[in-house]
Amino acid sequence: MHRAYQPILPSHNRLLQKKWDNTYYTEHRRKVQSVKSVVDTRAPQTYVHMHLKLKKLQLEEEKMSTIERDNRILLEKMSLIMRTRGRVENRNDYEYKSLNREKRQRELLRVTRENQHILNRITLREPEYNHQKWECEWKSAEKLMDNIGRYPKNWWKVVEKQRKQKQKRESYSAPMAMKQDTDEDKQV
Repeated sequence: MHRAYQPILPSHNRLLQKKWDNTYYTEHRRKVQSVKSVVDTRAPQTYVHMHLKLKKLQLEEEKMSTIERDNRILLEKMSLIMRTRGRVENRNDYEYKSLNREKRQRELLRVTRENQHILNRITLREPEYNHQKWECEWKSAEKLMDNIGRYPKNWWKVVEKQRKQKQKRESYSAPMAMKQDTDEDKQV
């Protein structure tokens, strides 16, 4: 009984159900074997114009031909120089003549005169602000600030000066104290 076919779906005849199931299974296996893929996984088609770039080759060829032409011209010039010992005429005695030179000079003179006039007006003008009055006001304001301030102006400089004087006195008195100690040791 353990080897008997047990159908998944309920049926009246187990033997027929087994036969049908086997038929469905073999049909399924055959379809799986002969299945065609839905997605095309082949390599893409290659085009000749993608690999052989004719325009690039043409441009390179033109560039090389211009380089060859320039080299040939240079070689001819060098051989001419070698044959004729290099005498080259390169003097240029042409004088450049400007058609509006006079107009530009007149304009330049006019601008210089205007600048001189403006400079004279600026130098002759009296100042609007009195810097001496400002200086006086600043000094009085500083005095007021010193009067109401907790510390006098530049108090740290005074403290630093006192500290240096104290160090100087201590350094001066230290050798004297050592000298007195040595004198006492000699007496004993």
